Amino acid sequence: MFSIFTRLADWLVYSLIGLSPETKLGEALHFFVEDVTKIFALLIVMIYVIALVRASLNVERVRDYLAGKHRGLGYFMGSGFGVITPFCSCSSIPVFLGFTSAGIPVGITMAFLITSPLINEVAILLLVSLLGWQFTLIYIAVGMSIGILGGWFLDTIKAERWLQSFAADALKRGQQQSAEASPNESASMTMLERHQFAKDEMLEIFGRVWKWVIIGVGLGAALHGFVPDGWIEAHLGQGQWWSVPAAVFLGIPLYSNATGIIPVMESLIVNGLPIGTTLAFCMSTVAASFPEFILLKQVMQWRLLATLFALLLVAFTLVGWIFNGLFGVL
Repeated sequence: MFSIFTRLADWLVYSLIGLSPETKLGEALHFFVEDVTKIFALLIVMIYVIALVRASLNVERVRDYLAGKHRGLGYFMGSGFGVITPFCSCSSIPVFLGFTSAGIPVGITMAFLITSPLINEVAILLLVSLLGWQFTLIYIAVGMSIGILGGWFLDTIKAERWLQSFAADALKRGQQQSAEASPNESASMTMLERHQFAKDEMLEIFGRVWKWVIIGVGLGAALHGFVPDGWIEAHLGQGQWWSVPAAVFLGIPLYSNATGIIPVMESLIVNGLPIGTTLAFCMSTVAASFPEFILLKQVMQWRLLATLFALLLVAFTLVGWIFNGLFGVL
């Protein structure tokens, strides 16, 4: 689905500009062009589509179903939706904004946001071919558990109070609209009115975050390939307890998606890095990177951002220790 952005980056960077894919500059610029165009497209399309659905349907029943006595199922559904969506951490943010604007509880939205970058269908297929079904199923279960428990915890501490004002207002407005809407109210809107509503919401949100997409992805591109080949295996390959949190912190400045990190995972495992340490590094790179948090800062206050950050680091460290204990070096 996203191959068009890869081909666009190939043409612009390698054909038009003439950089070589073998150079760090060529690789970094290709990474930047591909991710920025992909995220911009997702911002425009996903926010518009979600807003159009909100304008076309009465979401009161769905919201109440997820927010009330079925909240636990809501966390599972949010995490499950994250599994089947092929988004990286930065690409998930447009969907996060759309869910928030629809009045979906923050914990359910966060279950999606946490799970989506960790697991997708391409990563699952690659993991099966690399490590087999047993490991892959455990990985999926662990990734979804992190999302579900993270969503529950953030709802428990009422994390919605730490959204940025425009996101909190959008959440409140979405909940009020759902509560006040009659079953036939949205159906009475003309197609032109629905389109105008969706376009206005898309332009408002895109206008707030587009420059942070460039800054966040630019940082990821600048740091792409920063760690020298073989450095991780040489320094973290002995399986000491501290190597797992060290791998987590090492992954923070870097940025990749779940599909792109699988070849890195394969290389680290083949070169003797314990499986838990490898997972901790890759999870941190995919779901707790600086570029993602630069973008999330536009919709979250520092307290929520720090809470999410600490939650992910603790979860990834525990996962690393558990997998090292179960599997060690494959």
